[in-house]
Amino acid sequence: MTPTRASEIYIDGASRGNPGPASIGVVITNGGPAPLRQFAAYLGETTNNVAEYCALMYGLQEALRAGCRAVTVKTDSELLARQINGQYRVRDAQLRLLHGLATHLMEAFASCRVVHIPREQNALADRLAGEAIRRHTSAVSAH
Repeated sequence: MTPTRASEIYIDGASRGNPGPASIGVVITNGGPAPLRQFAAYLGETTNNVAEYCALMYGLQEALRAGCRAVTVKTDSELLARQINGQYRVRDAQLRLLHGLATHLMEAFASCRVVHIPREQNALADRLAGEAIRRHTSAVSAH
């Protein structure tokens, strides 16, 4: 499927503790009434900022797999949006690596931009990320 208009990718990374159990939530839309794709994944122990970058890369990869050529990534992470857009320097070595991978992946699109949105506009991706952590911690405590 190749959407004719720009698709939107809503992303969120979550970490309970920093570092702590972490996960991502991603929702891809193309203007239709239902999401084109949505998913969550547990990442293991890491920081919130690493989880945000992982959400970005997973979202971009899924959008490419769905045939999207023009995307707008929407995130409630001001740090991620400002680092990707060159407004903030990336000082942390691990984030520099993830930043380089993410910007390289963004080049695969005809058009790709990242914008900061308020948390309340990112409710579904936030909920997916939170549920992934809860599912994992529930499964671990059940054993």
